[in-house]
Amino acid sequence: MKVTSPQLTTLPHLTFVKALCYCSTCRKVTGGTNTTNFIVPEEKFKLESGQPKSFDTEHETGMTITLHFCPGCGTTMWKEASAPQFKGVKIVQAGTLTDPTNFTGKIDVELYAPERASWLAAVEGATQKEQL
Repeated sequence: MKVTSPQLTTLPHLTFVKALCYCSTCRKVTGGTNTTNFIVPEEKFKLESGQPKSFDTEHETGMTITLHFCPGCGTTMWKEASAPQFKGVKIVQAGTLTDPTNFTGKIDVELYAPERASWLAAVEGATQKEQL
């Protein structure tokens, strides 16, 4: 079964938060040093086709993270989190999007910045947060 990448509703005034996260849960999800996330309002999110699978895991803060992934290749496409600050949003994995216009602008915030790998520099101009 093929699951088409998530699509963001294209509107000239659409803004969403672009965040890097270095928490241990995100590092485990990617097998890398961080995730690159677009935090998008639910109403601006649309899955074009297919039915992803999902998996719940506990974040180090105690909230539940639901990972939605392609059943064919296993790629995490988006996450949902039970914490109040994530109510009404999807946390889209930036690498799953194919429209290059989604990659304009800059990273807005780095989450769990103290956990960033020592060989990575802070993103200039991005807010540095110790946690969420």
